[in-house]
Amino acid sequence: MAKAEDGDFSRPIVLVGFMGSGKSRIGHLLAKRLALPFADSDAEVAKAFGTSIAEIFKTKGEQEFRKAERRTIFALLRSGPGVIAIGGGAFVDPGTRSVLLQTARTMWLDAPFEVIADRVSRSTHRPLAVTRNRDELQQLWEERRFSYAKAHFRVETGEDDPERAVDRIVELLGD
Repeated sequence: MAKAEDGDFSRPIVLVGFMGSGKSRIGHLLAKRLALPFADSDAEVAKAFGTSIAEIFKTKGEQEFRKAERRTIFALLRSGPGVIAIGGGAFVDPGTRSVLLQTARTMWLDAPFEVIADRVSRSTHRPLAVTRNRDELQQLWEERRFSYAKAHFRVETGEDDPERAVDRIVELLGD
């Protein structure tokens, strides 16, 4: 089993990708495997506001959410080595993406749209998904792929077994 002390994990490992790509689930497993702390930027923002992301979007708007998200991600980066799952739109922001590329090792968790659509259809907590039909969601997925492709590494996550994605990430980080 890989541990943080077995390799160079001095920089945070940041998981990027579209909603439903497995960032939180894989992030938890990866952090456990590497014996590193795990943080989810959406969960941290929700905790700071004392409410859900959907409610923040509804009452404060996406722009305020994105500002809080950026501050949260930057604070998490300063907290030292660890695994951080960020919201699907965070890496699309050029300023946030630039800082992440300079200070972290970024992993694009890339799931096929059919997998995304299935996972997101079962969720009510993703504000950008509940306001879009399937075609609009696919358009957003396609638009964001250009930004995600700028991550340091790409890992396919369409498989049912998240441990395979964790294995692949550990392999990539060891190279």
